Amino acid sequence: MADNRGNLIPMYVVADESGSMTPVLGELNSGLASLHRALMAEPMAAAKIRFSVLGFSNGIEVRMSLADLREEDELPVLSSYGGGTSYRAVFDDLLTRIPQDVRELKRAGYTVYRPAVFFLSDGQPNSNEDWVSVHRKLTDRRSLPESPNIAAFGIGAADAATILNVATDRNYAFVQIPGADIGAAITKFCAALTTSIVASGMSLAAGSAELVVDRPEGFRMAIDVV
Repeated sequence: MADNRGNLIPMYVVADESGSMTPVLGELNSGLASLHRALMAEPMAAAKIRFSVLGFSNGIEVRMSLADLREEDELPVLSSYGGGTSYRAVFDDLLTRIPQDVRELKRAGYTVYRPAVFFLSDGQPNSNEDWVSVHRKLTDRRSLPESPNIAAFGIGAADAATILNVATDRNYAFVQIPGADIGAAITKFCAALTTSIVASGMSLAAGSAELVVDRPEGFRMAIDVV
């Protein structure tokens, strides 16, 4: 068995790339670039994170997988080619991907803490798909020890009840305040994501392994929407 090389949290940014996201992907890509710069300035936090970026519409696009951001010159660019909003594709992919990633990191000699998923969507899931049953498998810690914490963020036409069902804790579910500019909401989401990831990495570096999820400015708790 390999010696313990340290502690890690696998983190996944899962971003909607459906056609409706096209006007705001510039803000999202700029925000991810800012996140990268922030983590480069916090090497102790960055050392505790392995970072993946997944885009989705009717399927999954792997933009980055298990990256040590200290070794990356830049983050990938998200882009939209149209299509729907397949939540099922997301959770099917994560149901396979996350256990494989955890096994890979353990084989490399790391102690792996519970993965974290940051999910962003601007619309309702495809109506002809059953995503709930797959999501239930992904989040069942009795049958899937690597089951992730999921923080969900809804913008635009996203439904608060749906976003609340995606998140694994009601304190991890947020929706854009009605009337707010979607581009500005994306920018605020990226700022809160940066704070959350840096703080979570620093927490693990200090030995406490706490997932920190900040409410973005311009968002409200999904549980509060009636």
